[in-house]
Amino acid sequence: MPNTHNQAQVALIQDKLKNAKSAVVIDYSGTSGSDQVKLRTSIKEAGGEILVTKNTLMDIAIGKGKVSDSLKGMSALVFSNNDAVAAVKALFAFHKDNDRLEIKQGVMDDKVLSVAEVEALSKLPSKDQLISILISRIQGPAYGMANVLSAVPRSLVYALQAISDKK
Repeated sequence: MPNTHNQAQVALIQDKLKNAKSAVVIDYSGTSGSDQVKLRTSIKEAGGEILVTKNTLMDIAIGKGKVSDSLKGMSALVFSNNDAVAAVKALFAFHKDNDRLEIKQGVMDDKVLSVAEVEALSKLPSKDQLISILISRIQGPAYGMANVLSAVPRSLVYALQAISDKK
């Protein structure tokens, strides 16, 4: 019979997976304690969290056999709660500085992502960046039209100013 602590842990992981926009399986065995604190801090600032638990419990919670190949060694799950990209970007920034961390696989919307797909996800703009790009694209034509409409009166003023300067 399964132990109640393990059942609670599986339920916790499943709940976090349900609420998260994306999750990444990492191997943190090469990192030091201070590196792990830095990683946790950067992930938390990006709106995510890290959960370290038994590999078998992660396998059961994600779906038996979906990420079994990645669950070897000291594994942890990095959840991106607010934005699917933000915590993954922070993870890859940490990985770039600290090569001892290994990124294994990811999960997003019940789809298992390879390392290449997780890396591609990390290169996407964040939600805030996408919103600012959208606003600037919407604002662009209106700004151009305002410039065109004000060009005629401005040209008239310049012409009148040139005539008055000549006289």
